[in-house]
Amino acid sequence: MTDMKDFNVAEFPTWCPGCGNFGIWTALKKTFSEMDLKPEDCAVISGVGCHGKFPYWFRSYGFSGLHGRPLPLAQGAKIANHKLNVVVMSGDGDCYGEGGNHFIHACRRNVDITLIVHNNGNYGLTTGQYSPTSRQEYKSKTSPFGVEELPVNPLMTSLTMGATFVARGYAGNMPLLVELIKKGMQHKGFAHIDVLQPCVTFNKIDTYEALNSRVYDLNKEGHDTKDWKKAFEKAQENERMPIGVFYEGDRPSFEQWSPQLKETALVEKKLQPDVRDLLEGFY
Repeated sequence: MTDMKDFNVAEFPTWCPGCGNFGIWTALKKTFSEMDLKPEDCAVISGVGCHGKFPYWFRSYGFSGLHGRPLPLAQGAKIANHKLNVVVMSGDGDCYGEGGNHFIHACRRNVDITLIVHNNGNYGLTTGQYSPTSRQEYKSKTSPFGVEELPVNPLMTSLTMGATFVARGYAGNMPLLVELIKKGMQHKGFAHIDVLQPCVTFNKIDTYEALNSRVYDLNKEGHDTKDWKKAFEKAQENERMPIGVFYEGDRPSFEQWSPQLKETALVEKKLQPDVRDLLEGFY
């Protein structure tokens, strides 16, 4: 079995002490180790935000892309090389704000990748402006009188748009988070894992203490993960916050469905150097 240390780099993350990102960082290393994956088997792709340097601080293939754009990069990597375990790191602003359109279409497309969203309810990197998941009346530098808009519900969105694996984790519950990431990576298709993670510097409402008093393990209460309607109902709970697997669906992934990809990955296809026949079609 590979060791968690196999995924370490020389640098140590510069996140704020106590940041929930440390929990996700540790959980991913533990998951890869328990699945006996090697750094060269994996690619970690991020956008922009506090999570954005994740590929710098994680030993594997990696790419830190533009704000809101990690999903197109990750889907391209997976389509090109089916054998690669592709994990996307994104933030609530990066994924549900700037990258909201990519998120919707990734759910529909069902490429076999795992999306982990660091959801801390604000833009922490740029000092705490309100984000798409900030609650109504949340006060910040950009909402001094309180947020007026309704917050995005990430789980209801991914369920509605056809995601085949939908889960919510919590950075303060390491064993469950490792279990969720492992299940998401083993799922054949698009896996969306929204992770509640306190921003200890700027979000003084959704603290560890507050979340500890609200979260509960959905799957210990007999939730049927094949029941889409029940999953949608559970995704609307607000006072008590369920964590665990909400829904597991079963439909072919994009790679399994596409006639150009289901036999061979793009990296394994022979290049056709003579394109004259193809070009003649444009004259």
